[in-house]
Amino acid sequence: MTDELVVPAQAPADVDLDVSLRPRHLSEFVGQERLKEQLSLLLDGARRRGGSADHILLSGPPGLGKTSLAGIVAAELDADLRTTSGPALERPGDLAAILTNVEAGDVLFVDEIHRLPRAVEEILYPAMEDFRLDIVVGKGPGARAIRLPLPPFTLVGATTRTGLITSPLRDRFGFAARLDLYAPAELARILRRSAQLLGVTLDGDGADEVAGRSRGTPRIANRLLKRVRDYAEVRADGTVDGAVARAALALFEVDERGLDKLDRRVVDALCRLFGGGPVGLSTLAVAVGEEPDTVEDVVEPFLIRAGLLARTPRGRVATDAAWRHLGLVAPAPAAAQRLFSS
Repeated sequence: MTDELVVPAQAPADVDLDVSLRPRHLSEFVGQERLKEQLSLLLDGARRRGGSADHILLSGPPGLGKTSLAGIVAAELDADLRTTSGPALERPGDLAAILTNVEAGDVLFVDEIHRLPRAVEEILYPAMEDFRLDIVVGKGPGARAIRLPLPPFTLVGATTRTGLITSPLRDRFGFAARLDLYAPAELARILRRSAQLLGVTLDGDGADEVAGRSRGTPRIANRLLKRVRDYAEVRADGTVDGAVARAALALFEVDERGLDKLDRRVVDALCRLFGGGPVGLSTLAVAVGEEPDTVEDVVEPFLIRAGLLARTPRGRVATDAAWRHLGLVAPAPAAAQRLFSS
């Protein structure tokens, strides 16, 4: 079963801004300056030639704007955007159904493209390279191959796991880019733009406070802004300043470094229950009442980037910064783990 959605390049004027704060054009996209310059050059060249742009692969952690950039590519090319995802394309016929409906110049966005089944991925190779669709009709001795021509289109693939994309697929993208985490100043600019769209009064201190707790991720920043807005409207005068932002984020259990309740439970268990480690993933997950996959895929990446946790061959280890964050003094054995706090 396919999960295709066709949307116009220009969003309706009455779009529900409380649902979507995505930028519509490259000039509105904040941050990723080098990527924007590269993408602008690629799209300008395609417009001047009057053809479709090269296929684009976008990678990076969740929430950095890969889906937004896919929409921007379509808008800048004045093309329709067709959206699906790797897990939704279970059989070759699912992809074939989408490709046969693609029109010249369309942008096809495949989210989580690393999760494409191998049989579906192989159908994509000739479609990307030669704009043709090779399908087999029938079974057994009576089966025959049919080659269908496709109009030129641009495939935009997004992935959070670049290493899981096979080399044949990766090599067929003409442009590959990785999105980096955002600096607090960039997040503050995003928050000010979002506040204008949401009709929220946000001052500089409030924007800086929310940006500093957003883990370098615009999606998290916008989510926190909406919660802070709720607090300001219900318990304050509607203005989000530094004091209101701090009070709101304290209520929603997001601390000054962006750790939420589960993050702190993991750090607290690692330090208080296991003396800073090393401790195995399964044991740590049981201690906080979560599945090992949740701890490994959701919690640990941020804690490692924040310098609060390290993975070692013997298990997870709390860094000196983790002890300081909890207001605790590291025991003597933990001092030997200082090399992990850099």
